[in-house]
Amino acid sequence: MMKTKLVIILLFVSLLWTAVAPVLAQPQGGPQVLSSSAMAVFPAQLTFTVSASSDRQITDIRVRYQIERTSFAQVTAEVKAPFTPGTQVTAGYTLDMRYIGGLPPGTVVKYWWLVKDAGGGVTTSEVNQISWDDARYTWQHISEGQITLYWYAGDENFAGALMAAAQAALPRLGQDTGELLSNPVSIYIYDGSGDLQGAMIFPNEWTGGSAYPGYGIITLGVSPVNLDWGETTIAHELTHLVVHQLTDNPYSGIPVWLDEGLAMYAEGPLASQFTIPLGQAVTSDKLFTVRTLASPFSALSDQAVLSYAQSFSIVDYLIGTYGQPKMLELLGVFRQGSDYDAALQKVYGFDMDGLNQRWRDYVRQQYSPSAADTAAAPVYAGAAR
Repeated sequence: MMKTKLVIILLFVSLLWTAVAPVLAQPQGGPQVLSSSAMAVFPAQLTFTVSASSDRQITDIRVRYQIERTSFAQVTAEVKAPFTPGTQVTAGYTLDMRYIGGLPPGTVVKYWWLVKDAGGGVTTSEVNQISWDDARYTWQHISEGQITLYWYAGDENFAGALMAAAQAALPRLGQDTGELLSNPVSIYIYDGSGDLQGAMIFPNEWTGGSAYPGYGIITLGVSPVNLDWGETTIAHELTHLVVHQLTDNPYSGIPVWLDEGLAMYAEGPLASQFTIPLGQAVTSDKLFTVRTLASPFSALSDQAVLSYAQSFSIVDYLIGTYGQPKMLELLGVFRQGSDYDAALQKVYGFDMDGLNQRWRDYVRQQYSPSAADTAAAPVYAGAAR
């Protein structure tokens, strides 16, 4: 079912992009909206401006806007715009993206105005929209099936390789989750993590990619020289969209360890950059608990790496021990709006604390002193393709 859309936003500095909106014919005797526009400074702010007149003093002007994304409820924001009352006025309001967390490129924002005068006249302007585009770069794009890929650095072979990786990931995601991609996806490829983080508000220092499931948008920092990493990471981010599509409900989300663990699992074998710190945490008894990993990961890179490694291992344990059908059943229970403990209890017969104990016994066996040394830690069986 198609759902209404909302948004989240991004920060730094950039080019201006202005949308000037036509206005509807206004009734005689009441306020008249003369012009309406929106100007984006990506990724920092979005400014709405209106000019209006009336034969009586204009006393109140408000902008209403909707940020498009999938949602179970249509959310409309309303803000009273500051201006000096008069019979002909100009008013404006600037949406500072730092206060709403940032929006991915390509997001659509709809907006309109309510204008009141001292005689009780009220006018509502036409609904218009602006696309929140990152105009700092000259984007090219290619499309295949449900996926459109945008990029500005590298040639068509580079973009084609990333598109091929995305298409190859979709059947595997169908196997892992029991769900196929049903909605269009836009993937924006930035030239490395620096450019990507420059398009975000408050990014973590380790951010190399981000999925925005509610918007059907993925952003990745992949330079042409780092294509191999991009080809694996694109599967990771696509998993977030498919899992969201599978479990979306108006009541509850899924634990972060499950979301990230499935995304890591989709990449294939766990790389040494993850197995090494995981092995060290096992031998030094410094693992995070499963309950801790249900919340967003640390902004510190070393703790984040361990969190991703543990999440992969937990998902691998569940699939390897209890089978893929149980994992699909778990995702189905989450779609019904179940809380974390209740979902695990229903499918596996234990809650997150029970999972924590079982998984710790499992991972300790894998990294026991008698096993291969940590630098050559085993790849989990469930991750093999």
